[in-house]
Amino acid sequence: MALDFTAEMTRLCRDLCRRVEELSHIDMDRVAVGYRQARTRATHGLQASLTPLRFEGGATTGRVRRRWYACPRVVAPCGRECLYLLNFYLPRFFDHPLEERLTTVVHELWHVSPGMDGDLRRHEGRCYAHGPRQKGYDANAARLGRKWLAADPPADLFTLLESDFAELLASHGAVVGDRYATPKMAPLPPRRAAG
Repeated sequence: MALDFTAEMTRLCRDLCRRVEELSHIDMDRVAVGYRQARTRATHGLQASLTPLRFEGGATTGRVRRRWYACPRVVAPCGRECLYLLNFYLPRFFDHPLEERLTTVVHELWHVSPGMDGDLRRHEGRCYAHGPRQKGYDANAARLGRKWLAADPPADLFTLLESDFAELLASHGAVVGDRYATPKMAPLPPRRAAG
């Protein structure tokens, strides 16, 4: 039977958010989890991405440069509108060891705003997404991953973290899941000055 990557990754993320207090603000019912095909099998490159579906502070419209835009709507197959889109690049995600995969998952979840409002967690300084040093951001993600491991999660959650892509294919015959088109902001008509 095919492995449902979306269902298994969502289950893993739910458990992370339940066992790691720093991630407890995340409502996985509002996070669409999907996958994208990696263009190459090179181990370097994007393994995962989190796309916020709201502007700063959870606003549904925002200004980019001199133009106003509306946020795209992403509706999960269950019919619920999502605030975030979490994509994993396959099979590249599986080409890394367990701890690195876990750090990647936590890295993306840590981007979710503490207010769970569809915006990113914003750090002080010019690089608001990762803070002053990405190494520090990644070290925190690794620490939170180790905290989850120390909380004795169910052994069956390790399937996605321990197996490589070939092993998953051999065991399940196929890896399936949800796929989402890249959401695009919709430009709004120019705003007129109040007069």
